[in-house]
Amino acid sequence: MQSAIVLGGGMVGVSTALHLQRRGWSVTLVDRKEPGRETSYGNTGIIQSEAVRPYPMPRDFATLARIALGRTNDIRYRLASLHQHAGPLLRYWWHSAPERHRAASAAWAGLITRAAAEHDTLIREAHADNLIRRAGFRILYRDPAALDHAVAIAEENRRDHGVRFQVLSGNELARAEPLLRDDLPGAIHWLEPWTVSDPGGLVSAYAGLFERLGGTILRGDADTLRETSAGWSLDLASGRIEAANAVVALGPWSPQLLRRFGYRIPLVRKRGYHMHFSGGRSLDLPLIDTANGYGMAPMVKGIRITTGAELTAPDAPARPIQLGHAEAAARGLLDIGTRVEPEPWYGTRPCMPDMLPVLGPVPTHRGLWTNFGHGHQGLTLGPATAKLLAEMMNGEASSVDASPYRIDRF
Repeated sequence: MQSAIVLGGGMVGVSTALHLQRRGWSVTLVDRKEPGRETSYGNTGIIQSEAVRPYPMPRDFATLARIALGRTNDIRYRLASLHQHAGPLLRYWWHSAPERHRAASAAWAGLITRAAAEHDTLIREAHADNLIRRAGFRILYRDPAALDHAVAIAEENRRDHGVRFQVLSGNELARAEPLLRDDLPGAIHWLEPWTVSDPGGLVSAYAGLFERLGGTILRGDADTLRETSAGWSLDLASGRIEAANAVVALGPWSPQLLRRFGYRIPLVRKRGYHMHFSGGRSLDLPLIDTANGYGMAPMVKGIRITTGAELTAPDAPARPIQLGHAEAAARGLLDIGTRVEPEPWYGTRPCMPDMLPVLGPVPTHRGLWTNFGHGHQGLTLGPATAKLLAEMMNGEASSVDASPYRIDRF
């Protein structure tokens, strides 16, 4: 029987463990926390089947100037930490050129179009349908020109990929949601994405399925991973575990581990914050306010407000300035009630400069594999990339061309 240690208990790691398990592998899943407690926990909870193009870095001078001057809320940075991001950001800018972004989008679409179907299987098997709603989400635009531009791009995506959407006027949006105003230009309702009322809970449900099917989940430190004559070992408080294969699915912590094996992986670390609010009105569907760089989503704990990206040091203390601006903007749209938690949650999105995940074998170390770097779409893509990796590890014909995701592209 083939064996593997999967490092990382987020959506990507848990899904990888499940896909290997269903192929008859003996799998041990290891994380320092309970499954679904890190990056997978903190997002807006959307399985984004409409996101057929990865997020490019802005390249026009006006947008970059607004970011540099701190005049936009979707991207903020700490000047003292900016040198840590300079190299990956320059690569991100280079890969965001139109011709390179088109190539990345072709590889990206091959994964994103399979995302919902792979989730559907796991949702049913994990009995997690109570966490899922299949009614899409909405993106609000406060500027008519921005709405027109977004509709034009949406039309391209519908033509090229068949995604479905509906354009709403401000009045129609206000009728659909309990908003305080109806004088906004309008919104796009993406009709096919699924929304999750507890993203961490969905990961936990998948992890529960893994355990019910005989999988083992242990607490441990990935830094103790060692190569052995027979494969790989990991030291835990309960003793050493060994397997022929190891999968690095540690999200933003993956490059740090891989440095020990000779790989320097550039990563754009985008910190995001969230806070829950209750006691006010509830949204029907998640709503993204593009002009103010945040999203609102109805969750088990109340309305969750999530922020855009903060570029800061990995160990920097919380500075939820974006969250404060987002809360103020949200209160102008909706009675969101009062804060549920005393302090905001925050975590880091692992974004690759070329906007594609790192997926497949580490060629210099037999039995070492990777599955990380999903950017804003770890929740969405976890099961799809897990299936692709499991096919590769099991010697099967891959359902998707995996060459764009190889680690040695860096």
